[in-house]
Amino acid sequence: QLQFVESGGGLVQPGGSLRLSCAASGFTLDSYAIGWFRQAPGKEREGVSCISSSVRITRYADSVKGRFTISRDNAKKTVYLQMNSLKPEDTAVYYCAARPGYCPIDVHRESGYDYWGQGTQVTVSS
Repeated sequence: QLQFVESGGGLVQPGGSLRLSCAASGFTLDSYAIGWFRQAPGKEREGVSCISSSVRITRYADSVKGRFTISRDNAKKTVYLQMNSLKPEDTAVYYCAARPGYCPIDVHRESGYDYWGQGTQVTVSS
């Protein structure tokens, strides 16, 4: 019933930009905080960003602050992650996930995220 579909990933050169989209179906997006996570080969999954359900408070991992921007459009049931100044270390599979209410204080915390997308590949390479 509940599903997220990520899109917008691809191959980009260092310094380039991509915008990821996370489209929800089967539920009302405005009831949930939405987080973006990523997992690179050989590394643990880490939190990237989160946006709350109503007041739209945002949080970012230190590694992406100043480069990534999260936003949401509840009417379109879509959350976006604008990624600028991309680096090779940003290469990973990116996932969106939903949890009720607000974002955790720690963006890396995965508890409470009940619904996950299947991921989209982002590769940053020259």
